[in-house]
Amino acid sequence: MDKQQILNLRRVGNPVLVYSQDTFEQMLHHLSEQPRLALDTESDSLFSYYAKICLIQITTYTHPDGDPTQVTDYLVDPLRFSRLDGLAALLREKEVEVVMHAAENDILVLQREYDFTFRRIFDTQLAARILGWRRVGLAAILEEHFGVVSNKRMQRTNWGKRPLTPEQIAYAQMDTHYLLALRELLASRLQASNRWEEAQEAFQQLTQLDFRERNTPERTFWQTREARQLPREATGVFQALWEWREREAQQQDRPPFKVLQNQALARLATEQPTSLAGLRACGLSQHQVRRYGQTLLSLIQQARSRPLPPLPTSAPRPEESLDAQTLTRFDALRQWRSNVAAERGVDPDIVFPNTVLLEIARHAPSTLEELAEVEGVGPWKLQTYGPAILQILGN
Repeated sequence: MDKQQILNLRRVGNPVLVYSQDTFEQMLHHLSEQPRLALDTESDSLFSYYAKICLIQITTYTHPDGDPTQVTDYLVDPLRFSRLDGLAALLREKEVEVVMHAAENDILVLQREYDFTFRRIFDTQLAARILGWRRVGLAAILEEHFGVVSNKRMQRTNWGKRPLTPEQIAYAQMDTHYLLALRELLASRLQASNRWEEAQEAFQQLTQLDFRERNTPERTFWQTREARQLPREATGVFQALWEWREREAQQQDRPPFKVLQNQALARLATEQPTSLAGLRACGLSQHQVRRYGQTLLSLIQQARSRPLPPLPTSAPRPEESLDAQTLTRFDALRQWRSNVAAERGVDPDIVFPNTVLLEIARHAPSTLEELAEVEGVGPWKLQTYGPAILQILGN
């Protein structure tokens, strides 16, 4: 992309605010005629206990010729719609390529909240990592290749609050405005470096993600650094305070740290005050003491007389359950992967993540056909790395 094209792209017009059903239908009609679109989301995880998608940004070509410097940006407000079935159907039924940056989280959240499925994906961050780029955050890439500087202050804004401010709208628009042009840049470099098929295989694996297969560990107070650093005798009080804070945060639909921060819980558990003045001495604000003071004092008093919680048992790492021969194979595969990654100038997980190496070590395939049966070993990786893997396992 030459300088003039970049200048054209930087002449950003106003986005289309999709706040009504009529505008939503017009957007769907436009998207249905395009081969690809860029997509991103904004959530309110910093402001709600039950985080939800508060904005969906979509960019596509303005004209049928697919010029990535002539684009239309849409901002869809999902809080104004009870359902987004039309958009879900378009993504499910059309062969549209969806361009995202660091796609995995957005895919899983959109699956969970709106039952979205994706048939074709181009992940610009994953593409950059396959190319060996060191700075792969979107803000860094846009600054380096398009001369665009993001407003970092907007990263911590409340996307659930309405109306959206002009600053929020401008920031959200930038998250997808350049993605189609970035996709073209990355695609040309992937093809020039003979990594296009590798990237396509990695993108295809993203379409297989399923949020129902993600095992989210149950939240416990032991997951906080503060709890693990406390004296043993203070852990019972910390547990009682932490569990109360969870219930309070759920009831208020606020992040737990906005009720009381972990450091405050740890100080209360350590000093165990018996008066409102003692709560203030532990650093609680007047508002917190007025709202929660009597409850906290009661919790602290009750927790003193309860048995201390059992110490946490850490789950063994997957490789710790391997027998000696399997562990030897796993270590050999990891050493081979490190060498390949260093030679290519990429992170080791781009070659293979640990989960796939573990499965290879466990199954110990002796033929390419058997290796192909291991989940995560696609055709490109089988052809490129298969013979070397079999040689390592054979030794």
